[in-house]
Amino acid sequence: MVEMDISYDINDVEEYFSEENIKEYVENILRGEKEDFDKKDFYVSFVITDNETIHKINKDYRGIDRPTDVISFAYNETENFGPVEVVGDIIISIDKVRQQAKDFGHSDKREFYYLLTHGMLHILGYDHMVEDEQKVMREKEEKYLLDFDIKRV
Repeated sequence: MVEMDISYDINDVEEYFSEENIKEYVENILRGEKEDFDKKDFYVSFVITDNETIHKINKDYRGIDRPTDVISFAYNETENFGPVEVVGDIIISIDKVRQQAKDFGHSDKREFYYLLTHGMLHILGYDHMVEDEQKVMREKEEKYLLDFDIKRV
């Protein structure tokens, strides 16, 4: 089972922010990535915020003085000892979602779910700093998006 806390630190909540849909999407990723998915419970927290807030978080925690699209904090980089695996936190800037969707020529929904997927894969241990790792991560991102028929169009 997956438990999620979803917080909206924004004024306008879009229809694609359905907590049920987000939870189903995250469950699909965890089912695909965790061999023990059916044997334990998982917890993920998720915040949708704006550029101002994510800028502050980026500066305070990463030392980068600018807003970013998604920040992930993984909690299980060592063995998990409790009955619930606390996977991590994901923070997404709705301002970046809207701008990047426009820049890339696809929907806000597609950009939102892309960033959610990207953040989930980071807290599950994936990275994209070297070419081989980036290829694996990009393939997984596309796979999970296509599982829910979320396309670039």
